[in-house]
Amino acid sequence: MDHPQDHDERRSAHGSDLSRRQFLSTSSLAAGAAISAPAWMPRVAFGRGSGSSRDILVHVFLRGGMDGLSLIPPYGDPEYYVARPNLAVRPPGQADGAIDLDGFFGLNPNAQPLMQAYGNGDLAFVHASGLPDPSRSHFDMQKLVEGGTANVHPGSVTDGWVARHMSGHAGTGPARGIAIAPVLPFLFTGIQGTIPISKPSGFEFPGRPATRRARRALLEAIYADAVPPLGDSAESTFEVIDVLSNLDLDSYTSAGSVPYPNTPFGNRMRSVAGLIHADVGAEAFALDLGEWDDHSAQGVVHGRFATRLGALSRSVEAFYLDLLARGYLDRVTTVFVTEFGRRVEENVSNGTDHGHGSVMFALGGHVNGGQVYANWPGLAPANLDLGDLEITIDMRDVLGEIALERLGSANLDRVFPAHTLTPIGITS
Repeated sequence: MDHPQDHDERRSAHGSDLSRRQFLSTSSLAAGAAISAPAWMPRVAFGRGSGSSRDILVHVFLRGGMDGLSLIPPYGDPEYYVARPNLAVRPPGQADGAIDLDGFFGLNPNAQPLMQAYGNGDLAFVHASGLPDPSRSHFDMQKLVEGGTANVHPGSVTDGWVARHMSGHAGTGPARGIAIAPVLPFLFTGIQGTIPISKPSGFEFPGRPATRRARRALLEAIYADAVPPLGDSAESTFEVIDVLSNLDLDSYTSAGSVPYPNTPFGNRMRSVAGLIHADVGAEAFALDLGEWDDHSAQGVVHGRFATRLGALSRSVEAFYLDLLARGYLDRVTTVFVTEFGRRVEENVSNGTDHGHGSVMFALGGHVNGGQVYANWPGLAPANLDLGDLEITIDMRDVLGEIALERLGSANLDRVFPAHTLTPIGITS
């Protein structure tokens, strides 16, 4: 499909509103070293710079099984309204109706903030997509999605697909992957230089301030002679602490026309944008938005799902407009995934149970957006997969195309083992 709009004519790069500075930390790993720096540091020496041929990946996991049929309702399929007499989003033109996208698919009205990116050709949805594994277990499928494999026992998966991707080339900074989370996601398991940070703003060496310097000096001495990978990992951790402790991310604000919502997810998205702007050398960021497991009182247009979707959409809108205004959109690709969708038929509790196919979406300057990619299987009972939306686009084809075309992956056979890439044309 042709790109709906010429990106080069539509926007021009904006220079940084703050001057570039070098991060002077030649003695940052010495015991008790003090770092002298301004409160907000716009660029640091680990930065990859805009000349890198690889995009930065932002991976957003919508954990809990996000209902793709409620995000992108197929209002052109009459079976949708048969299966969901109470939960279906009404067709465009009706009260609380969907926003028309292409004459067949619509957008939940609570996701209206996504329409500017979609209209600009920077946002694409992929329907009836997912990982073609029969499991409907949250735990198993989340691990398989992050592992980038299917139809194997989750216990046999030992590393994440982003970690395998990063193992194919050298990094440029102490933190190759940063998860805005309390624990490291499986996505980053299997390679050095990845770190979880619950709150990047104010990040510093933990513990009592009075003993911080002495404790750090002791740990540095202990790990100074440790053999790889332990010694290298400790060194990079100290470097990350030094870098982030000198970035006042609380003062970071959007350069776009829409501020970041003051919500947990909005603040996480703002932190990612701030770290991209600071150019700390990270190749990938990971963050989650959970609680999509709506078995009862789902509230597709008014209620829990609607509130959550609105919060997601406003945060993504602010992130998009921020990257666009700063001129970073052409080197950042953001993907949104979930472990599976919901059953086609609503249940007696006005909710939906664990399903199969769902929606994933991608945002970026090199995304061929403004369209819904789908090989629609139909929602008639005979076309369903055990009562669920059939998966007709393997999520690994979308992720694999992005990894190949935008992230510079040289060996997709390693990144997504036992899978042959079938591109859908989502990148340019």
